[in-house]
Amino acid sequence: MTTSFTTPATPPAFPADAADAADAAGSEPAVPSPLAREELGRLYRRRLNRGRATLGEMFGGHIETASRGAWVFSSEGRRFLNCGGYGVLLMGARHPTVVSHVSEQLHRHPVATRVFLEPQAALAADALVEVAPPGLERVHFAGSGAEAVECAVKMARTHGRRHLIATVNGYHGKTLGALSLTGRDVFRDPFRPLLPGVTHVPYGDAAALEEALARHPGEACVVVEPVQGEAGVIIPADGYLTRVQELCRAHGAFFVLDEVQTGLGRLGTWWGADREGVVPDALLVGKGLSGGIVPVSAVVATPAAFKVFDRDPYLHTSTFSGAPLAMAAARGALAVLHDEGLVERSRILGEELLARLGEIARTHYRDGLREVRGRGLLLGFEFVKPGAAGDLLIELVDQGVIANHSLNSDHVLRLTPPAVLSRSDLDFLYEAFDRACGRQASVYALSSEGGTSHA
Repeated sequence: MTTSFTTPATPPAFPADAADAADAAGSEPAVPSPLAREELGRLYRRRLNRGRATLGEMFGGHIETASRGAWVFSSEGRRFLNCGGYGVLLMGARHPTVVSHVSEQLHRHPVATRVFLEPQAALAADALVEVAPPGLERVHFAGSGAEAVECAVKMARTHGRRHLIATVNGYHGKTLGALSLTGRDVFRDPFRPLLPGVTHVPYGDAAALEEALARHPGEACVVVEPVQGEAGVIIPADGYLTRVQELCRAHGAFFVLDEVQTGLGRLGTWWGADREGVVPDALLVGKGLSGGIVPVSAVVATPAAFKVFDRDPYLHTSTFSGAPLAMAAARGALAVLHDEGLVERSRILGEELLARLGEIARTHYRDGLREVRGRGLLLGFEFVKPGAAGDLLIELVDQGVIANHSLNSDHVLRLTPPAVLSRSDLDFLYEAFDRACGRQASVYALSSEGGTSHA
């Protein structure tokens, strides 16, 4: 069965005013936490992670207990505009279409036997191929982005491509294979030795990639992101991905495009690959594919790349790969992205947010702000002074906005807002961002050398 999508004539408008009014009133009821803040912190320290408990306290000790659309609600009744989530929540939290798909499957058949054929996996794969770059026709489902990376590395090895080439400050996950590709030593050093035969080249430097490939003709696997998210929203020069593809073809390398964070509309196009029309051997998908409900990831590959996996269905398996519940979430998410025009809305909103938030940040920080950059709804604010990004992140929480730091760049504040922001949501964000920048830029000015004001 083939799923046919037709492109809407015009992108849908912003959510209705009635929904805006409900959000403005904070209509989501406060859900009490079953644990008091002190008890929850104690359990985190004793049973989970002491550092994570400390981080929670740093961000105000809030306990999140509910979410809806663009908003997260705490046990004490506060609400926060969620512009974080590391790229997962492009359609917001608990989108009714995704919830409906998952709820129906939960009450029917959540986990498969993996002996019989099961329809949800087939339908989800077909829907994903329908929106993937042309030529990518085979799908392997997994549970996380790192698992998708591991699968792609194994796929490359079935073709004799055993030398891995990734980029400095690239991020591909923290399982041992994926960590071998991740380009920051602070995450890698505690777990060495990692996979042998790994080279890291500067991101955006096609000449450096060409030199590395020339040393490993016919035996390399290149893994690259269209935009480096965790490195601080690093956008390569136009033509870079095209050149990467050309070099991989010229040197017989297996080309993996990691779109776990950037894919499915985050950059204002279905894929980062679309901007230059590149088609890798394997495309990695995750985060948004979950619809914010059930974790799921995938590798979408050419038939040639997938060939060995096709011959032996037990060569690379996982108990929960393609579980019906996750497949229902993926089908719901893909339907929402298409039917509600969220990819185009991501582009439109991204252009507005980049201009408005960039203007606010530059007005307050002036020469303390190195650069504002972004594509679609992946935005980065790079500061000159160490610690400024973290200080603004904490201040934003105080003002009711959740953002993210960048794991591979401590100078960059990152925003990954949903594409379902209403006009009142945007107004809230602009006002909160203005207050947060104003307060922190004043602190920045006072702490600058000699007391010189940068604000």
